[in-house]
Amino acid sequence: MLLSNTHRKLVIPLNKTYKQLIRFIITGFINTGNYYLLYLFFIHLIDLNYLIGHLLAFVISMVGSFFINSYFTYQTKPTLKKFFQFPLTYIVNITVTTVSIYILVDLMGLDENISPLLASVVAIPFTFIISKRILTRHDPVSE
Repeated sequence: MLLSNTHRKLVIPLNKTYKQLIRFIITGFINTGNYYLLYLFFIHLIDLNYLIGHLLAFVISMVGSFFINSYFTYQTKPTLKKFFQFPLTYIVNITVTTVSIYILVDLMGLDENISPLLASVVAIPFTFIISKRILTRHDPVSE
């Protein structure tokens, strides 16, 4: 079946977005692994409170996330401007995950070792949409 020009214009961005979403999910596993190892390090080896460990691990892993998302997920050049805008993508993410961890651990009594993984799932769609907008805005390579 041949596609009209109108359909091609719709299919190409959808295919590109789909590929970016797949790469974002892969990147998410890497970022979550980095975050989780740091989190466990802080709460077990450094003996920090779980919320402090969460926040420290979150900030450190966010820097790695910026570069992985720039180069791999969206295939765009990282810039200083994007680097300083990128934390905005995590305002929703850190709010959702922090509140979720608190609810899961303190209110529901779930294990503090597993709760961050569960909380991360909820924030993924929001982070994808916001990071795509920031990292690909006005970028002819990724558009």
